[in-house]
Amino acid sequence: MTTGDASSLSPGNALLPLLVGSFEIPRELSPRPGLTHIVFDFDGTLSWVRHGWPEIMFGVFARNWRGLADETESARRSVMEEIVFGMNGRPTILQMQRFAELMNARGEPVLNAETLRVEFQNRLDAEIATRLELIRTARAQPDDFVIFGARSLLEHLKRIGMTLVILSSTVEHRVREEADALKLAEFFGRHIYGSGADAAAFSKMAVLRRLLAEEGIEGANLLSLGDGPVEISGTKELGGAAIAICSDENQNGSGKMDAFKKQQLLAAGADAALPDFRDCIALMNFLLQK
Repeated sequence: MTTGDASSLSPGNALLPLLVGSFEIPRELSPRPGLTHIVFDFDGTLSWVRHGWPEIMFGVFARNWRGLADETESARRSVMEEIVFGMNGRPTILQMQRFAELMNARGEPVLNAETLRVEFQNRLDAEIATRLELIRTARAQPDDFVIFGARSLLEHLKRIGMTLVILSSTVEHRVREEADALKLAEFFGRHIYGSGADAAAFSKMAVLRRLLAEEGIEGANLLSLGDGPVEISGTKELGGAAIAICSDENQNGSGKMDAFKKQQLLAAGADAALPDFRDCIALMNFLLQK
């Protein structure tokens, strides 16, 4: 495994470029000159508009928690993390269903997953509306809510002819609205995919398979970048490469990898883990042999 800060390298990855930030590469990373399509998750990967959503979800869960007599605070947090982070990348209703199942098994009254989802969504929507209003009224710049280094990477990838794709479990019209507000939509054109009216039926893997068929490409042509395990494991299953963006939910551009995301995403098969996009142009050039 190659880990480092400030450009440390290992003999197993001797051809890697000089990296300026922290990183972790669990196995030898080989060039992928056949990459043509770069798939990005949206929330937490490109957009910081919804940052802090885990704590909002934790709050909803805490208010509806049915504890056990011998349950510690750390055990409770662990159960919640498995739902909040372990199911990150799946539709929110599925996280709420899982929480409701666990709590309902502990006794009455029965929790309703949709009621939980609405409570979470209303609180999150209020945060989103405030942040988008800051951008629209020029009290904040779009890049204040774009993950550090992302725009430079998108510009670079577009310039060298890569096809760029957003794949999010968020409702599609909301993804498009937020991508427009952040001035990111122009990089992706028609390739912005989100969930439909029936969020529970949405599958990132199904969209990835459809993308391969419609674009006439193979899994080996794909690279996914995301902060959730769904896009990472799905892309690896199809034969593609995957980079974990372990973004800091509290300080955009801190350069620190979220520890839970890093552990989870490397376990999902990520080929490399980074805190943001500061090293992604160098890493992409290595993969593409540019």
